Amino acid sequence: MAVNLANGEALAWDSGSLDADTKAMLDNLQPNILQGHVREHMAVLFVHFGDGPEGRRFLRSLVPLMKSAREHLEEVRAFNKAKTPGKPYVGVGISKVGYLKLGHATTAFTDNAFKSGLKRRKDTLSDPPVSGWEKAYQGEIHAVVLIGDATEEPVAATRERVLALLPESADVLGEEKANGLRNAQGRGIEHFGYIDGRSQPLFLADQVAEESGTNWTPFFPLSHVLVSDPLAPAPARHFGSYLVFRKLEQNVRAFRQAEEHLADNLGLKGADRPLAGAMLVGRFRNGTPLRLHGRPSSDGHPVQNDFSYRDDPGSKCPVSAHIRKVNPRDTRDGGLERVLGVMMARRGQTYGTRTDVPWDDAPPETRPTGGVGLLFMAFNSSLQGQFEFTQQSWADNSGFPAEGAGLDPVIGQGRRDTKVTFPKAWGSDRTSPLQAEVPQTVTMKGGEYFFAPSLAFLRSL
Repeated sequence: MAVNLANGEALAWDSGSLDADTKAMLDNLQPNILQGHVREHMAVLFVHFGDGPEGRRFLRSLVPLMKSAREHLEEVRAFNKAKTPGKPYVGVGISKVGYLKLGHATTAFTDNAFKSGLKRRKDTLSDPPVSGWEKAYQGEIHAVVLIGDATEEPVAATRERVLALLPESADVLGEEKANGLRNAQGRGIEHFGYIDGRSQPLFLADQVAEESGTNWTPFFPLSHVLVSDPLAPAPARHFGSYLVFRKLEQNVRAFRQAEEHLADNLGLKGADRPLAGAMLVGRFRNGTPLRLHGRPSSDGHPVQNDFSYRDDPGSKCPVSAHIRKVNPRDTRDGGLERVLGVMMARRGQTYGTRTDVPWDDAPPETRPTGGVGLLFMAFNSSLQGQFEFTQQSWADNSGFPAEGAGLDPVIGQGRRDTKVTFPKAWGSDRTSPLQAEVPQTVTMKGGEYFFAPSLAFLRSL
């Protein structure tokens, strides 16, 4: 029987009753899509093929370095039981122009954003002009090779193996290196100092069982992230996912200055000053959600995720907060229904080296103004319906999720001419005087849309 992507139950991948088609799907699906792979250290290579047939041979030669989604999940289970390390992660994405270079028509792909390419979607996304992107992203990128592991040495060794397979007719247009950023408790954070990637769509039964809730369910069907691989030998059994990659540089100094300015304007003092940053992000730095708490919980407290905004008009978590803009959850205006079709499986990683402590309260003047940021990566079943909708209709929409919300204070792009308000105190219906939006502190430096094909397709090249 064909794989049912719209199944209303999470995938019990280790069940003995899995049908043959689902097993084939897992055995031919790339890892990191259904469940994030260890990416503490990463090398990301952007490749241009000078010769199509040689490009095909190169991609096929990568398959022995790759593993399937099933292998990855089995490695995760072995690690959780006995700390048995797995193999490095190697992933492959091919752009629309890459498929054409390899000799494949792209008419079978149904996502128009993918078939346009990210450069041609800049107006939709309010992105900077391509001439302002970093040079590596201005050219014609045919493929991306992702290499990741928990430690640096396996990544370096695998990178050398990949480069040794690259034909002379191919060029590496650019390379990104990422390193996980963690706070004092070992939790992953981004460069503004906040816990990142907390609320993710979950597809697997064992994942969902670990995070059940009454206000927010993390379960999403496979149709949310997978589509048939149209060029694979058996599209009904072989699947892939659309991958968006964007390099986002963070001006940490400017963001911290915005936090301080807002704290001053709201009259926050002493231990209450972190509330200003939480109003911009929606969580305190340690992940405590503003919807549930007016002060950060103790460092040892789990990062809570079981909440909605149904009964919060903005008196606890402002409607302009980042996590409310890009994940409105269950709200009075049908937010849950929209979110179930929009949330992305985010797999990004931070880049750049810091000499300061990202999560402490040092003065803004000690913070970097560039050279650090996020390599944003997310898997989608629809680039238009998920990533582009999130950026255009939510983050860049000053009227969402309510009139006067302004642009997303973290990733919003466009003119910042909305005056926004904040609660005078957590849980108070009294609002502050109108405040100017925070300046843009995240700059898109380049990227591309890819399709992460099935292993079966790569073997067939």
